[in-house]
This record gives sequence, structure tokens and C-alpha cells, in this order.
Amino acid sequence: MTTDPQYHVPRPLTAAEAAEEAARLIKEAYQPQPEPQPVPTSYREPGYSYSPVPAIGTTPAVPQPDSRIAPQWAVGVAVASIGVGAGTLGLGCGAWLFFQGLSSATLMGALTVTGPVAGLGFVVTAIGSVIAKVKAGSTTHVYQGQVIQRTEIKATASGFLTSSKAGRK
Repeated sequence: MTTDPQYHVPRPLTAAEAAEEAARLIKEAYQPQPEPQPVPTSYREPGYSYSPVPAIGTTPAVPQPDSRIAPQWAVGVAVASIGVGAGTLGLGCGAWLFFQGLSSATLMGALTVTGPVAGLGFVVTAIGSVIAKVKAGSTTHVYQGQVIQRTEIKATASGFLTSSKAGRK
């Protein structure tokens, strides 16, 4: 046990002392408080004020006409941003529906969806190959004029990083 007065441990109160202390605290808590004085919300320097307006109390309303006009480009940007937001909302809902469908996909559902797509791809490939064969078979090559064929080889390459000039004059 310490004898330092800073760490003095009070003795427990008796029932009569505790009741007396509780009554004192309750009386003190419910004591009527004096009305607080109003505090000014702004400072008006006495020598520079142009209108005699009281700092505390009822202040007359000051007319503040609102004559702001938004420029045409700002209105256009605002409308465009609303449109983009609405469009993005629609795309988001569509993506949500698409991914909801993907999350509940089964093998039979996947085959049902991919079957027609694969069939369409097969038909497009077949039509493309038929068109390519029809084009290849219908061309005729008619050459008119003199044909000169040169077969001599002249190797003039010498040195570092040179290229061969075979067949060229």
C-alpha cells in the first residue's frame, strides 16, 4: 500500500452518504441555467458600415437579383452529359442481363446458341469458296506483244554487306 497522496484511494461510501451524494448531483444537474446571450454571426466595423443594420436581431432582407444566364455551349455540354449517362445506363443494364444469362448457361443452352452461329459460318464459308472458284475459272489471260526472256547471270557482288544482282543488267 502506498502513502503517496496523489494515489489516495477513497474509502467506499455508506448507503446514507451515497444517497446524499446522488441527491446533490441530481439537484445540480437539473438546476436552471441562465439564458445564453446571443452572439453576433458577423463583424461590422463601426466606421465603415454603409447601412445601419443591427448585428443581432431581425435583419431586413436585402434584394439579390439573380440574372445568371448559362452560355449555349454549357447547356449543350450538360444535355450531352445527361444523354451519355443515360446511354451508359442502358449499356450497363444490357451487360448485366447478358452476364446474368451467361451465369446460368448450361451445355444444352450453349449448344442451342452456338449451333445456328456455326451453321451460319459454314454457309458463309461455302458461299465464299464457290464465289472464289467461279472467279478463278472465268478469267482468260491474253498476252499480246513480244516476250523477252533473259537467262544470263552476272555476279558483281563484292565486299561487306552486298547483295546479289543475279539476272539484272
